Amino acid sequence: MQVSSTPQIQTYIQKCTADYRLPNRDNMKAIAAILLVLCHLAVSHGNGAQMQIRPNIGTVTPGLTRGRPTWPAARPAARPAVRPIVQQTGWNCDEGPRLYNARQLDAGQGKVVALDRNNYPYFLIGSSWQRLSSVRFRHLSVGPAGLWGSSTSNIVYKYVAGNFVQSRGTSMKQVDAGGDDQLVGVTTSNQAYCLRCSSALTYSGVGSLGWNYLSRRLKYYTCSPKNGCWGVDTSNRVYFTRTLNSVNCGASGWTQVAGQRMSMVEVGTDGRVFGLTPGGDVYQR
Repeated sequence: MQVSSTPQIQTYIQKCTADYRLPNRDNMKAIAAILLVLCHLAVSHGNGAQMQIRPNIGTVTPGLTRGRPTWPAARPAARPAVRPIVQQTGWNCDEGPRLYNARQLDAGQGKVVALDRNNYPYFLIGSSWQRLSSVRFRHLSVGPAGLWGSSTSNIVYKYVAGNFVQSRGTSMKQVDAGGDDQLVGVTTSNQAYCLRCSSALTYSGVGSLGWNYLSRRLKYYTCSPKNGCWGVDTSNRVYFTRTLNSVNCGASGWTQVAGQRMSMVEVGTDGRVFGLTPGGDVYQR
């Protein structure tokens, strides 16, 4: 997502942590969701120039602990109300590693990636951001399925052995690697697709990717091993599917979530869901 800039105003990326503790890796995706929406609201200034270094991230190792989704199976209609995030509920914000003019962030499997205002990809090593490639992206995602991105030309890339390799197949404007080893994405025509885990985990740049169409029109799409998949359509309505089979990409059926409309949603590996309204307000359920 794009962050607008205003001259003479400089802000820094903030990382948010809860007063209670979660396992580190499970907490990363939730933190990234907060960072993502904060970036959308932030106003920043700077050129973001950094030395290009290619750390050997390799293929992200799968195997997050799998738990039961928190969505109530017996009464799917009895959903908790969407509640706004306020600092008084227990979130404390500290200054994080600085990346000027960040447009988008994502985290998973203990790793954090970001895009700057020029759409270049970065990887957080310790307290420093290192640029990964000269390829320009519109969206990055890191998780059990690896590190993937959609370029500004809507070409899907995977990070393999220190480099982004270009895939062949369906073009995507947004991808998400945070689910149960599968990769999901949406096209420029807002059609939702899924890439089976067998392809997502083993792809090394050879051959075409065989995406499965999910018969669902979404403009943004995100998955979690513990709380299904969530998406937003072009009318900002939120949808949820409890299960997306990573082996065959079969969905359990989509349900519209009543309540506040969202321009985007993110679900963490711990199952918590965060949303951003068209007006820029941040919500959690």
